[in-house]
Amino acid sequence: MREALHQTFTTHDGVELFYRHWPATAAPLDGPRQAVLLFHRGHEHSARIAHLVDELDLPAFDFFAWDARGHGQSPGARGDSPSFATSVRDVQTFCDHLRASHGIDEEHMAVVAQSVGAVIASTWVHDYAPRIRALVLASPAFKVKLYVPFARPGLALMRRFRGNFFVNSYVKARFLSHDPARVASYDSDPLITKAISVNVLLGLYEAAERVVADAQAIQVPTQLLISGADFVVHRRPQEQFFERLGSLHKEKHILPGFFHDTLGEKARAPAVASVRRFILQNFARPLNRPSLLDADRLGLTCAESEALAAPLPHNSLRDLYWRLTRASMRLGSQLSAGVKLGFDTGFDSGSTLDYVYRNQATGTSALGRMIDRNYLDSIGWRGIRQRKLHVEELLRLAMEKLRAEQREVRIVDIAAGHGRYILEALQGVSPLPESILLRDYSDINVRDGSALIAEKGLGQIARFVKADAFDRDDLAALEPKPTLAVVSGLYELFADNQMVSDSLAGLAAAVEPGGYLVYTGQPWHPQLELIARALTSHRAGQAWVMRRRTQAEMDQLVEAAGFRRITLRVDQWGIFSVSLAQRVQ
Repeated sequence: MREALHQTFTTHDGVELFYRHWPATAAPLDGPRQAVLLFHRGHEHSARIAHLVDELDLPAFDFFAWDARGHGQSPGARGDSPSFATSVRDVQTFCDHLRASHGIDEEHMAVVAQSVGAVIASTWVHDYAPRIRALVLASPAFKVKLYVPFARPGLALMRRFRGNFFVNSYVKARFLSHDPARVASYDSDPLITKAISVNVLLGLYEAAERVVADAQAIQVPTQLLISGADFVVHRRPQEQFFERLGSLHKEKHILPGFFHDTLGEKARAPAVASVRRFILQNFARPLNRPSLLDADRLGLTCAESEALAAPLPHNSLRDLYWRLTRASMRLGSQLSAGVKLGFDTGFDSGSTLDYVYRNQATGTSALGRMIDRNYLDSIGWRGIRQRKLHVEELLRLAMEKLRAEQREVRIVDIAAGHGRYILEALQGVSPLPESILLRDYSDINVRDGSALIAEKGLGQIARFVKADAFDRDDLAALEPKPTLAVVSGLYELFADNQMVSDSLAGLAAAVEPGGYLVYTGQPWHPQLELIARALTSHRAGQAWVMRRRTQAEMDQLVEAAGFRRITLRVDQWGIFSVSLAQRVQ
């Protein structure tokens, strides 16, 4: 039996999480170190999945298994996390730590995850698009069987009045596994917690619904193990997830009679053998993902945007619904300053975004301010404000990197809107950048952005000019050569990948080798139809129809231009991503 080393890593918010490391006992055949990451079930901890290290019989692989926040030997209230998205980001931080401390890149990792751990892992793969070799999901808890009618909306309602609270698992150990030793250890293990916070439980549901609905975005080779007699989670979402998976290499195994603890079942040997084979096969073949550079012309998001652009049958129920929605919004614009601004300048305009950033409800009366507050609190605008914070965070990180490399900070934003996120990211930064060039196609944005530069007292280093963000030659000729380029909220508005490629190629020609690029994406949005059917864009009042780009597609476009993504931020709803990439030398 391999002996585990007990170690910790520090998360993005400074929490030290515990993990076990089983070093490889043989050298890998092709040179680089290889690893399998194990993610335990909810309520449990890494020791409960440690038996797989020997049972998988992969001596050339390092094995790692963490104790998730609030579990096992990791800190935090038992069964709790600041949010489900925080736990997902912890996975990325864990992988970053393994690369930095153990020299293992994502390209040489496989993931084996069970139950809640499988939902965390699949959400990470969906949102962060890591280049791992294989993903094995055992009984993913995409939908927990709560049994009590209306339990989920009831818990959500109670949380509104009580705040976060905890509920205990109803599942007895004998319904998790047929293995008597496994059952006995579950009941006697002092590190197992039966409680889970409502925040985590509801966040689990929300993330699972999104990942199942958009599983086509996952290109990682995936093996799904379904327990045939699972008392804990529903099977149908697991089947839907598999049907929609975008991976060219995927397997589904239904295990008759298995309880929920799939990889802890008494008769698990054949299932473990399948996992071992799947891992080895995917390490034996070159790492290869399908090209998504033409996803604007072929594929799910292309068809989705075409359907949203198509008119509805006249006087159908859906047509009547959206006509009523547009009419009510027009009526609301008579009272709400924000809604009126959206209709006047476009709901995707720089003026609208600047209004959303300021987040101050304004209207002609108390009713108008109430309408405006409801408008500003919509899920899309909350995501936009979080995107702004993430842009500012990565801007500061890029500036720190440039200063550490003793290089000048020369910023260009090719579609800056009013430039608020650029200018406010400079608060507390010393020394200030050597130069800031803000560009936008809109006269209004140039005017108001120039006024904001003056208001912030940055006229000596910053200027605002009118320019086309898709003019490749103009971008390539930028002077002075930028060391930090920014594209925020632009490419999401244009479905055409050739336009985006030309823009990125121009930036790649302009940015100095080793310089940085901050770019945003929109891999998911729960209000796509509302936006397409009820809102207008800045382009002469046209309908605002967006085509989503998966994170993998956006990363491929950036990589084709000569940049390499080095870190990523995603909001808690999975709507907007912000990435930092470096210009390849």
